[in-house]
Order: sequence, then structure tokens, then C-alpha cells
Amino acid sequence: MDDNIFGSTARRRILFYIIVVFFAVVFVQLFSMQILDQPAYSVKSDENSIKPIYQMAPRGVFFDRNGQVLVGNKPSFTLRITPSDYDSKLTPYLEAILGVYPGYVNKILKQNELYSKFIPRRIAKDVDFKVIAWYEENASKLTGIDYIMETQRDYSFGISGSHMFGYTKEIPLEILQRRKGEYYMGDEIGFGGIEKTYEDILRGEKGIEYILVDSRQKTIGRYREGKEDVPAVKGYDLVLTIDKDAQFAAEKAFKDKRGSVVALDPTTGEVLAFVSAPEYDLSDFAAVTSLDVWKQLNTDPYKPLFNRATMSIYSPGSTFKMLSAIAALEEGIIDTNFRINCSGGLQYGDRFFKCLHVHGSVDVETSIEKSCNTFYYQLILKIGLERWSDYTKKFGFGKRSGIDISEEIGGIVPSTSYYDKVFGKGRWTKGFLLSLGIGQGELSVTPLQLAQYTALFANYGKSAKPHFLKSCIETETNKSVEVKPSYFDIGISKKSFDVIRKAMYKVVFGAGTATNIRMPDIPIAGKTGTAQNPHGNDHAIFVGFAPYDNPKIAIAVVVENAGFGSAVAAPIARDIIKAYLVKEKKNENKELAKANSLMGRRNAD
Repeated sequence: MDDNIFGSTARRRILFYIIVVFFAVVFVQLFSMQILDQPAYSVKSDENSIKPIYQMAPRGVFFDRNGQVLVGNKPSFTLRITPSDYDSKLTPYLEAILGVYPGYVNKILKQNELYSKFIPRRIAKDVDFKVIAWYEENASKLTGIDYIMETQRDYSFGISGSHMFGYTKEIPLEILQRRKGEYYMGDEIGFGGIEKTYEDILRGEKGIEYILVDSRQKTIGRYREGKEDVPAVKGYDLVLTIDKDAQFAAEKAFKDKRGSVVALDPTTGEVLAFVSAPEYDLSDFAAVTSLDVWKQLNTDPYKPLFNRATMSIYSPGSTFKMLSAIAALEEGIIDTNFRINCSGGLQYGDRFFKCLHVHGSVDVETSIEKSCNTFYYQLILKIGLERWSDYTKKFGFGKRSGIDISEEIGGIVPSTSYYDKVFGKGRWTKGFLLSLGIGQGELSVTPLQLAQYTALFANYGKSAKPHFLKSCIETETNKSVEVKPSYFDIGISKKSFDVIRKAMYKVVFGAGTATNIRMPDIPIAGKTGTAQNPHGNDHAIFVGFAPYDNPKIAIAVVVENAGFGSAVAAPIARDIIKAYLVKEKKNENKELAKANSLMGRRNAD
């Protein structure tokens, strides 16, 4: 009997060949994987233990026009959670160490649940070092939690500037969906002011650091010694037109006051100082803004988040008398010999329109110097509504200036069509014009517009669009790129401007309404105003420029509910002008001394 359990020799051979082939295939595969394809599989193996750490790029720094830092950056720790690895049982301990309310962590995770659970969520920014120490001591137990070093805005340089700087915050979902590929969850984006306008050059480019981790996600080294890392590229630094000393003086003057100030270089349109008061503390927005702070800011009756300099509208009061005067001069309606008798007001119809004093016989210069209402009641009737409206718009009122922050409105310049729309055709009379003649009535302007208006008087109708950016510094090349102002000329004769400018000079250095701000070494020309306020005390206004013969600063100051412009607004303007021009004089002297020294060396050679 054949004891071959395979049934036959042929079957045995077939099975033998199958076994040989099988082991041959396995051997070849093992040889290929371990010898031939080892480098490729080694890379894949490494990749399975590689953890990318994204490095946020530092935002560009803000400098003033003289190179002093206004807004910088500082390092901070950010705590994160990766939902795929996170154990929710850790939440009570995490919230306790962070000092936040119960449910805080779950709220953040819920807000970002649409994104991959493998993407880390920022839970807390600018955390105290004790939190980091706690994490390091318990890292092996805190699965799904880590921290990274980032930068955040530093506002410790003595200037608030909340309404012009704006702030940064984590990008909202609606903007993130709109700008996919440019931003990712947890990225910061500029909100309001300069941060928003120049976001694209301020934010820089993110970097990536690759690290090796073990099965418990503990860091064991750098991947390929950092050769594959991508360094973050800092955003462009911005040199602003702001003068730090003038800005500091403006902010100091408005402490415990409400209102605004805008100061411009009348030739270039550069913003030298910009304040909306009350302000808010930008450091509250540098990390995560607490609900208590946000609620307080939004319920504050004085509205600190509201930008009064560009968004609040006021009647300009007597500061608008120069516009009516120059319109009448340009149109040939009056000349310097034209006079009106002021007996304390004007009877028009059944109403008596008052003047503050009995001024007697008044010409155009005296009417501005003494701020005679009666002169302008009669003058605007001669000019007519449409011509007055046209000149008002020439000076930039009734439209946005185009300043490089987005929060701005245009105000209201009444015209025939405006009154027809508001009151009905045939239902208003010329009596409406009398209030416009003294800057009251339906006319409304912003402090920024008043500053631009004043700059045009300072520079004979020529100026440039107001702007905050003077130059930007490219990160890669360290090259400074200057901003070219957008110049314009409103086309009014120098002869007419000379008349008004001389009258504005007399307001301060004659027998006018602002003699209290005279400085022997700085000749200021200006005009006071008191704007009626139906909701409380009148607003104090002053506009002016200096030095008179060679203007370098034009300014508008509005102090809410403060009464007369001469008593409150004018002294504030004087202090800001002084802060700017005294330093400018020192800089000029330094440049002159440097030039003289250089000339002396050349002569000696």
C-alpha cells in the first residue's frame, strides 16, 4: 500500500512548488521593503510620527513719523486643544487652572466643530506662566492639550490711539469661509482702524516647524534637524504720519472729556494727531476679550467704541463763517470794503435772529474776528442756498474724505433738493438759510472734515487726502516704500484766501475771540465756535493753523457739552500745536547745525 498521504508523487511536487513560490514571493517582498525601498518607507514611517507646529508670523510694528514705536509685539503663550485626542474629563481641571467660567471650553469647541477634529483649537491666549508650568508637570496625563509660543500686540508705549490703530482678533467664521486658503482657523485678523486697512501687508506669512513625537505625542526631537522647517515671515512695519508728542498731548487734553481732535499737515494731508474720546484700552483686545469687558464697553452711555472723529456729526457753529465769507468774495458779492451794521441781530419775518453783541459797522475781516452773526445772516441771503452748497462741497463737506480707515461718514450739506425731500416742496422758506449762515441748522460735519477745511485755508486751497500711512518697510529687503499723497486744488484765488487768513489771525492776535491762546513765538490763526446741541450743553469747537506765515499744522477740536470754544477747545488746540511745533523747531535747528557743520568742513578742505 502506498503511504504517500498526498495521493501521488505529482501532487506532492505541485504542493512543493507552490510552497517554494510562496516563500520566494515573500522573500522578494521583504527584500524589496527592507533593502530596495527602505528609504521611501523610512520617510513614511517618519511622517507617521511628525507633528507640524504652525508658527504665527509677527505683525508689522507701528512707528510714528520720527521712528518712535507706537504699537509693537510681545511673546505670549497660547493653550490649545486637539479634539481627536482630547478627553472631555479634563475640562473641569482645565477651566479651573485658566480661571474661566464652567462651559467655556465646550463653547469654544462647539463654535469650531465644523473643522477637522485633528486641527488644534486655541483655548486661551496670553496665559500666565503658572498655566504652562502646570501643563509641563502633567503633560503625560493631558492628552490632546498643548501650547505654543506666539506674539501678540504690545500697547505699552505711552499712546492709546484705539480708534486709529484698531485691534486684532481671531478670524470669525463668516470671514474665514469667505477667505478660504488665505486664513485658517485660529488666525488673527485686523478689525477697525489701521489694523484692518493694512491687514494684507501687516499679517506676514505663517511658518511651520516639524517635530518628532512618540506614541504619546511627547516631543522627541526635530524632524530632519529642521531642514524642512519653513520660517515665519514678519509683516511689513508701518511708519505712520502720527507725531507721538502731539498725539500724547491730544490724549492728555481729552482725559475725562468727550469729543475729538484731528490735526493734519496742511500740505501733505498727513494726520499728525487723532483722538476720539473716550477711548478704550486696546490691551483688553490683545488676547481674548472677556465678556465683562465687552459688555461694559457696549453698555457705556458715552460709547467709547464709537469713533467720534470720523463718525460723529456736529453743527460747526461759527467756524463755518469763513466758508460763507470766501464764497461771497469769490463770487464778487462782496469785497473788503463791504460793510453791514450789526445792532444785535436781524429781524426776518416774525422771528428775531440774535447776535451775541452789538458790533456796529462790520466788514468781512471784523465779522470773523468778532464772530458777528448778523453779518452772516444777511450774507447767506445774498449768496443763495445753491451757491453756498456748492462751495461747502468744494471744501470737502457732505462726502467722505477717503481717509485710510474705514469708519467714516460724509455728513449733511443742505441744498434745495435736500429741503424739498425732507420738508416737502414749497414748505420751507429762505429763513432756513439764516441758521446755515452761522453753521447751524441742518448742516452737519465731522471733526475730520473740519480739520481738512482748516488745512485748505492754511495752504490756499491746496492739500492732499488725509492719511495715516507715511511709508512701509518691506520685511525681505528692509527697504522703505514711501506713500505718495493724493493732492488736489479746490480752485479758489489767493486774494480771497488772504482776506480770510488775515481775519483768522486777528481772532488770536487781534481783538478776537481766542486771544487767550496767544503764544509769542508761535503765531496761530483760528476760529472759535459754539455748536448748539438739542440734547444737552453746547459743544465747544476750535479750528486753526500755525505758524501763520508757514503753516505746518492744521487742527480741529470738538469738546462735547463744554460750552464756548474759546474757553475749552482753543486751549487744547494751542497745547497740541505747541507740542508739535516746538519739536519741529528743534529738528530744524539740528538739521541746520548739521548742514553748517558740513559746509564748514568743506570750506576747511
